[in-house]
Amino acid sequence: MNSVRAAHFALAITATAAVLAGSPQVALAQSPAPNAWSSSAAITGLANFDTDLDSNGGSFHWSGAIVNGSLSRDLSPQWSVDFNLGYQYERWSFSSPSAFGADAPWGTINRPSVGFSIGYQAREDLNVFVAPQFEWAYETGASENSQSFGAVLGATKIFSKDLVIGIGAAIFRQIDDTEVFPFVIVNWQINDKWKLANPFRAGPAGGAGLELAYAIDDNWELAGGGTYREYRFRLKDSGPNANGIGQNQAIPLFARLTRKIGPNGRLDFYAGAAVAGKLRLRDPDGNTLVTSDYNAAPFVALTLAGEF
Repeated sequence: MNSVRAAHFALAITATAAVLAGSPQVALAQSPAPNAWSSSAAITGLANFDTDLDSNGGSFHWSGAIVNGSLSRDLSPQWSVDFNLGYQYERWSFSSPSAFGADAPWGTINRPSVGFSIGYQAREDLNVFVAPQFEWAYETGASENSQSFGAVLGATKIFSKDLVIGIGAAIFRQIDDTEVFPFVIVNWQINDKWKLANPFRAGPAGGAGLELAYAIDDNWELAGGGTYREYRFRLKDSGPNANGIGQNQAIPLFARLTRKIGPNGRLDFYAGAAVAGKLRLRDPDGNTLVTSDYNAAPFVALTLAGEF
């Protein structure tokens, strides 16, 4: 999969998580022959440490895992297609969440997703893509509608072998509300050591943002950057918030240390903090009941990924 077509899969994976942005990335593996299938997979474990709520006290923490897989094929020199599956698990724990009442507003969140993307090389230096995606975001025990769906559209222009720039937009229906997320695509190999790009890896960083990476040597890379996250999920159909909607949004700022494993694998370690965080509790129709800011939330994560 060439560097531009690698972007198509990454966009589809990150869009549904409401991260919603991306860039072409240089694949670790060699480009496959036309009409040959290639695949990739990644698994991430992550933990957000205890963080104080600003409204009436209380705190929370959560941990979870993300699993992604894809199949990709170059149909011709102009056309490519990618299919992807994903699942994200989050286990939240609240302590004295006064703003949300006597009980915790939610507990275990599940977010399975499926999607595909189609890429077309309109000219030698111009690529366009569309990536429809479907996700079901719900607390364990929910039975009401929890589906989010939409698509990412975009175009990239190759200015040189070291610089690709593009624009795009993600249009998604998140359970009860339609969101539009414009974004800029950047892939700039500044020199042999430095690179500026969208953070396109399965992990807590997501894809809507920028990271500056430094190649320490052939096997190690150090990077830092920031992203934006916002997602909604349906709450369980029992308890004080029955069939309601939860929402989390924040700006994760992160550092990443990567170790390549062989020609096609990598191990990523993330550390950082989610700032400007906000939790919302909505009724079943989407009307806001409670909004609470939260303090900077430190997190760590570890991703193992490979291409086959």
